Amino acid sequence: MVITASTCRTETVFDYSWGHVVAAYWNRYPNPSSTHVLTEDTIQREVRDGKLYSRRLLSKTNPVPKWGARFYNNAPVKIVEDSVLDPVKRTFTTFTRNLGMKKIMKVDEIVVYTEQKDGSTLAVRRAYISSQVFGFSRAIRAFGIERFKSNSNKASNGFNYVLRRMFPQHQLNTSATTSSTGNASVASQQQGESIVNTPSHSNTETLKSAAKIGYEFMKSHATKIAQLFSVRN
Repeated sequence: MVITASTCRTETVFDYSWGHVVAAYWNRYPNPSSTHVLTEDTIQREVRDGKLYSRRLLSKTNPVPKWGARFYNNAPVKIVEDSVLDPVKRTFTTFTRNLGMKKIMKVDEIVVYTEQKDGSTLAVRRAYISSQVFGFSRAIRAFGIERFKSNSNKASNGFNYVLRRMFPQHQLNTSATTSSTGNASVASQQQGESIVNTPSHSNTETLKSAAKIGYEFMKSHATKIAQLFSVRN
């Protein structure tokens, strides 16, 4: 059986240091833009080879269009989230996938947070959406792509809300931007992605100061994180 998948990619620049973004990630729920996230539980966390590995279980719900009601009753869906935090390379990568409703719509999502030269943090989000519903696969995948774009915007807004509350004095003088792009077929292994960049503005002194603050933050918390998660949960 040949299963095709639609892909989508978005990019978001957060006007905060990488250290601040990582710290806020674990506290981003609840927020006004995340009412569809019902629960979140950490089920495993450990440090291996200097990297922090985490696994969490989330419960989410989203309204579906009328034509989708015949396949999906809008019951909460469990989501598994695995993540790897590398403090040396200063990257934070998350992998999420749905446990239920996979034959109807399976969504695999990868998000990579990386530190930028101007002190901000770039989040590149990719989603791979597939469906095994005969005759409706294309419509379901198209719906999934639009829902992914909408949720990406909500997630960015909610994340910024949390960042502003946690670090009100540490926002950089750059413009947060989000862009998204197209779809392709896994069966043919073709993937067309283009990036739309939006101009940003920076202040050199502010950037240097914020970058220093971010570095000092991670430096002061590195030992605490290692001690906290040195024992396998």
